[in-house]
Amino acid sequence: MALRTETDKETGVALLTLDRPARHNAIDLTTAAELAAAWRAFRYDEEVRAVVLTGAGGRAFCTGIDRGVEIPQPPSPYTIDDPLLSIGPKANDLWKPVIAAVEGMACGGAFYLLGEAEFVIASEEATFFDPHTTYGMVSAYEAISMAQRMPFGEVARMSLMGTAERVTARRAYETGLVSEVTPPGGAVAAALRAAAVIASYPTGAVQGTVRAVWSAKEAARTQALAHAPHLIALGNLAPERQAELFGRRGRGGGEPRLR
Repeated sequence: MALRTETDKETGVALLTLDRPARHNAIDLTTAAELAAAWRAFRYDEEVRAVVLTGAGGRAFCTGIDRGVEIPQPPSPYTIDDPLLSIGPKANDLWKPVIAAVEGMACGGAFYLLGEAEFVIASEEATFFDPHTTYGMVSAYEAISMAQRMPFGEVARMSLMGTAERVTARRAYETGLVSEVTPPGGAVAAALRAAAVIASYPTGAVQGTVRAVWSAKEAARTQALAHAPHLIALGNLAPERQAELFGRRGRGGGEPRLR
């Protein structure tokens, strides 16, 4: 299993952990399927009233798609198959509140998950970056997700700078991506405390509020996401060229600049 789930029946909070620390909690096809199944299961579990999402090992929350995964693509230039589109709670019609607890790196496809959480808590050593452009890929779904949380210029800079820069937890807090910064190792505990408070309230009111907050940006987000497949299909380098760049520069692309 690529996920671990623990539910505190007393508080009504489930802790969902990406459990592939040796791969920096990168998502393969098995993990993607397990995430979708977990969110769907939470919909029907009356004991779960709030969820905390985190990654195992402390070095990374998630580093996006596992580069070792081969994803066959249709021969059409107008569409792509993206297994990450179904990994988030909202994609699986879960409207119970989800809090993301970030320790270590969160990059690339991690933003599919962060973008569908109600809010994000990060420890001081957490960093955020988007490597797509470095490796000849369009940052579309990721950039759109972050544009719902951060100022335009900050999203553009993070998306365009690739692996050359990492956004610190403090800067992420200043720009609105993160709602709370904790001491090292403290993000999960802080998220569980917040989730327990929310879970103690009447569930109908909580889920209705979640839906109301999301409805405020749903139209713009839906329109933006409709353009994403075409931009990716047109702008991405061929897979072999992406692999060449990835092999030449490595995941981190050298020592990145923190900001």
